[in-house]
Amino acid sequence: MKTALITGVTGQDGSYLADFLVGKGYRVIGMLRRLSLENYGRIEHLADRMELAQGDLLDPTSLETILREYMPDEVYNLAAMSFVPTSWNQPVLTGEFTGLGVTRVLEAIRIVKPDARFYQASSSEMFGSIPETPQNESTRFSPRSPYGVAKVYGHYITVNYRESYGIFACSGILFNHESPRRGLEFFPRKVTDGVARIKLGLSNELRLGNLDARRDWGYAGDYVRAMWLMLQQPEPGDFVIATGESHSGREFVDTAFRHVGLDPAEYVRFDPQLLRPADVDHLVGDASRAKATLGWEPEAGFEELVRLMVDADVERLTRVAAQPGTASIPAV
Repeated sequence: MKTALITGVTGQDGSYLADFLVGKGYRVIGMLRRLSLENYGRIEHLADRMELAQGDLLDPTSLETILREYMPDEVYNLAAMSFVPTSWNQPVLTGEFTGLGVTRVLEAIRIVKPDARFYQASSSEMFGSIPETPQNESTRFSPRSPYGVAKVYGHYITVNYRESYGIFACSGILFNHESPRRGLEFFPRKVTDGVARIKLGLSNELRLGNLDARRDWGYAGDYVRAMWLMLQQPEPGDFVIATGESHSGREFVDTAFRHVGLDPAEYVRFDPQLLRPADVDHLVGDASRAKATLGWEPEAGFEELVRLMVDADVERLTRVAAQPGTASIPAV
């Protein structure tokens, strides 16, 4: 039985990866930070099939302690300050978690378990404003947010530890990937939750910012499979993971409303407060290398993804509304 350590296990990707690895017969260790409020919702169904360990990307000692206790064969670093708009309000903390946090994990691996295989969650946000489309592993980075800048650092320090210390370290340059487990603060989930509320008569408008930016949206369940495949290869490397299709925010909104038989023009309101200081206009990935080397292909298409998310939010809100004593349904 292999042992895998997942940082950020309570997030969207961490929970899907835990599902996947448990299904593969792994012993899964999920690392999480000590918080006043527990946030185990995405992994509650795995409570008796995985283990949790407290650690923090800001604390090197905790990382070394976890590695010594569990001696994992594979380490998946998915923890980060991952909400792009917040990275402008907390740029230093973003750098600490999303950038330097990667170094702390790699250094702990170098000291304690140098034969462990390491996966770093890089991001399409690293490409930023680059005019070249589609983007692949050779496209230069031009990040447009503190989050993107921190991810570039994390990406290159992973390459550096691979080349300097011989660690089996890979970066997955993942383009946008969504699911019903996505946080409500993220645009796709905000849309599907809003559409579900309007459909059920719980709301009468959906306030959004820029709808013209284009993204390459895939399904998170497909993307964690690519993470695992990278660590099963004979040699480490970096891979773009994407669908190769580009869709605007407006297309996402239209598809979601159309799925429930509603006209978005009647409900969507523009809110300038939701605009970013600097946005990325167009991201679309070329995953040819992943397809050729890993044998990876996305299984869920764009419209299937949107429908899946809308249906899940309608089901969730219907279930909550049916509970006795429910006067109102909170946004989260």
